[in-house]
Amino acid sequence: MRVLVVEDHQDLAQVIARGLRRWSMAVDIAHTGDAAWERLEVNDYDVLVLDRDLPGVSGDEICRRLAEAGACSRILMLTAAGDLADRVAGLRMGADDYLAKPFEYDELVARVQALGRRVQPALPPVLCRAGISLDTGRRTATRDGRTLSLAPKEFAVLHVLLAAGGAVVSAEELLERAWDEHADPFTSAVRITMSKLRAKLGDPPVIVTVPGAGYRI
Repeated sequence: MRVLVVEDHQDLAQVIARGLRRWSMAVDIAHTGDAAWERLEVNDYDVLVLDRDLPGVSGDEICRRLAEAGACSRILMLTAAGDLADRVAGLRMGADDYLAKPFEYDELVARVQALGRRVQPALPPVLCRAGISLDTGRRTATRDGRTLSLAPKEFAVLHVLLAAGGAVVSAEELLERAWDEHADPFTSAVRITMSKLRAKLGDPPVIVTVPGAGYRI
């Protein structure tokens, strides 16, 4: 899952991003509405964690622009104003969910995960293929009943491959879906992560390399 956290309080933004990355999400950060819009014009995000009160372009305006453009990104709006009128206003301008500050972190993660499952095409919370079962809600993975101890990037790569349903996934797409905007497109990160993931999945091999195209399960 690719997430953009838009929050002008830098410490809070870092805490949110760090926590979401523990759940194998690729997370970018913007501290102003203008910076957020620049990233939205370049990258496709599954979920926006969007502060309503931002310097420059407001969270409300970003919400309206995305709704008018028919964007697939789901929006979790954060705000210090949590009364009924504010929640209704946020939802009516295009937000998919609303969370008032202060919030419990576990609830934030659960809401982001739920919104991610609603991105088209919708995916079930548990993905299964070739004896592999991956539960995104519990962040667990097994192969033929054997528990797999996966690092966050390994889990994210496996999720992208399983979500493809047997189709080939290019290295570029893996970088786009499982890494954040700071990933070097010329890095060997995909190859190294794939090697570690294959070792943990064990024999017989289930990840197939398609020369010149990418990988598939």
